[in-house]
Amino acid sequence: MSKALNFINPDELSMQCILIALNRFLQEKHGSKMAFLDGNPPERLCLPIVEHIQSLGGEVRLNSRVQKIELNDDGTVKNFLLTNGNVIDGDAYVFATPVDILKLQLPENWKEMAYFKRLEKLVGVPVINIHIWFDRKLKNTYDHLLFSRSPLLSVYADMSLTCKEYYNPNQSMLELVFAPAEEWISCSDSEIIDATMKELAKLFPDEISADQSKAKIVKYHVVKTPRSVYKTIPNCEPCRPLQRSPVEGFYLAGDYTKQKYLASMEGAVLSGKLCAQAIVQDYVLLAARGKGRLAEASMC
Repeated sequence: MSKALNFINPDELSMQCILIALNRFLQEKHGSKMAFLDGNPPERLCLPIVEHIQSLGGEVRLNSRVQKIELNDDGTVKNFLLTNGNVIDGDAYVFATPVDILKLQLPENWKEMAYFKRLEKLVGVPVINIHIWFDRKLKNTYDHLLFSRSPLLSVYADMSLTCKEYYNPNQSMLELVFAPAEEWISCSDSEIIDATMKELAKLFPDEISADQSKAKIVKYHVVKTPRSVYKTIPNCEPCRPLQRSPVEGFYLAGDYTKQKYLASMEGAVLSGKLCAQAIVQDYVLLAARGKGRLAEASMC
């Protein structure tokens, strides 16, 4: 359970995380319900979000990394300078990235502020996601997310059963979370697949062998994320910031910010909603700030 929640072993994990998760499962009607996208995330999750933003007049720019947060004399955000030289001006600025990226981009003027200084304890956890297509249908898999007893594999699912896009009555496609991954993140894909097959041979002794003398790999894909969700270790909870920062017009979103779903995709989504609520609550202040900037520009 600790590996499924945070990709680390239980001797590292804060037990507060386990207690909160169990409490959610018990108190919320669908707290323990598992769900899968019916296709690949870029098309079934990201694209609809982009289309919705564009339908409301918004714009989504890809390959537009922030190089620097430039500040006004009063310490508020002047603009975002991108690596391609473009400048982004706005009435409100939201930094919706993993905490490690935020810490790299923090202006020097902000680093000693208590709100940002507490972020030093928050770090991302490395994780590896593995997709393996086999030449046959595995018999001992189910239409569900499965928890593994392996020391290397956290959770897995046969996507040929659980996901509409990958449905195949004749061949299985396993998607697995390889964790803890800190000692493996620098290894080659082939080394990771070899280790995975050895573990799968223990989980499916009648159907899979490490040397592929039984089920054979048709193809595989290894996705490494050196810094994913924040590491939920003891005493990190007080370090998680609210979405509204003490810097006027600057907001944060991400699983590491304060929200009830801890280190998870669901937590990241909820943090975005809380961030949006904070901006709406600050609308009058932000609008006045925007008018003030326009007035200053016209005087110049």
